[in-house]
Amino acid sequence: MLGAVIGDIVGSVYEFQNDRRKNFGPLFHPKAFFTDDSICTLAVADALVNERHAGEALKDWGLRYWEVGGWGGMFSRWLQSPGLEPYNSYGNGAAMRVSPAGLLARSVDEVSVLSKQVTEVTHNHPEGLKGAEATALAIFLARHRVTPQNIKVAITERFGYDLERTPDDIRPTYRFNETCQETVPQALVCVLTATDFEDAIRNAISIGGDSDTVAAIAGGVAEALFGIPDEIADRGWTYLHKDMRETMTLLYRKAGMLL
Repeated sequence: MLGAVIGDIVGSVYEFQNDRRKNFGPLFHPKAFFTDDSICTLAVADALVNERHAGEALKDWGLRYWEVGGWGGMFSRWLQSPGLEPYNSYGNGAAMRVSPAGLLARSVDEVSVLSKQVTEVTHNHPEGLKGAEATALAIFLARHRVTPQNIKVAITERFGYDLERTPDDIRPTYRFNETCQETVPQALVCVLTATDFEDAIRNAISIGGDSDTVAAIAGGVAEALFGIPDEIADRGWTYLHKDMRETMTLLYRKAGMLL
């Protein structure tokens, strides 16, 4: 989960001003910040750790950090609406916020259950549910020491995503896109061809597009696959407020992981 938040922070300054170089400078730009992607990820963690309705947690965190901005149009209207009905979204927000489900799941079946539980409250379109579950499953498999090649095979067989490309294949023609189907496969390629956590994040930024979300999806999987170097983890932690740190600490404790 911290990996997803770090991906979001690193990508925050490149979302609307892509830099398609892997050596784009220091990992954390001086103007980097957490965005709505991190807020939603923390809301999902809160829902799972404290057994809250995911929609209620998303509204709580979203309105608490409303001034962060960057909310998608449909999601922002949903946040401000009185009800909790989903709106059939297939946006990539489903996948960028789902990492807590991948960390807490104890089986492949539970990946499906938890992913659906925290996704369908807004993103109940089949592509939204698919993108979230694919991301959560990749995290679960990586946590259980499945190799990148075998993760690629499992995700391709289950969800039909094309993961045979490389970041170099994607980079020349990839453009900003906020759908799961045009974000999740690309983010997974960036991780499954990487050599370590930082390399995965740099791959994700370098292909362009919706950089903070692509990097958040990649970062959640990369954390499970490679771990996060202490220096990067410590730096990411400094961006978070007290309530965020407390929620994240509870999630890792429940997952039986050290933070």
